[in-house]
Amino acid sequence: MTLLFYAQPYDTSVEGFYFRSVEEYDRQALTLRNSYGQKVEEFDIQFIDGEGIDCELAKAWGINQANIQAFIDAVESWCDDQKTRYIIAVGEVGYAHTQFLDNPDDIEIDIYELDSLKELAYQFVEEGLFGDIPERIQHYLDYDAIARDLGMDYAETTIDGTDLIYRSA
Repeated sequence: MTLLFYAQPYDTSVEGFYFRSVEEYDRQALTLRNSYGQKVEEFDIQFIDGEGIDCELAKAWGINQANIQAFIDAVESWCDDQKTRYIIAVGEVGYAHTQFLDNPDDIEIDIYELDSLKELAYQFVEEGLFGDIPERIQHYLDYDAIARDLGMDYAETTIDGTDLIYRSA
């Protein structure tokens, strides 16, 4: 799916325009004049259409005139995992936008595609992260309490309709 953006001028006497690439944006922005014949220079860039994860990425990215090209490049070159890592790191955890532009794989975040911390508790017990617990005893564990404890280090979010549990390093 191709991306679609809208450039909304801050000058309210002018109507904005849709664009799909920076070249198309530049071409239309250069010719746009307000009702006084002055060149319109400042726009609010809005994400209109694209993949759901790209919409989430646009929110975390904070797209604007200065960074729209870098955003489009990231959408085209990053895989969904890299986008998800960026969205969590910048949009949820609060890392700086510029910190991971060169390599989103450098983001140290543990991500689990699970619906709840309780599911994570079950997974951790099953994987032996709490030591060797015999299977016959596992049924007596208080998974709700384990989930509450995990909630001190892990957080839940939903990105593009997918529930995720994550922990930032």
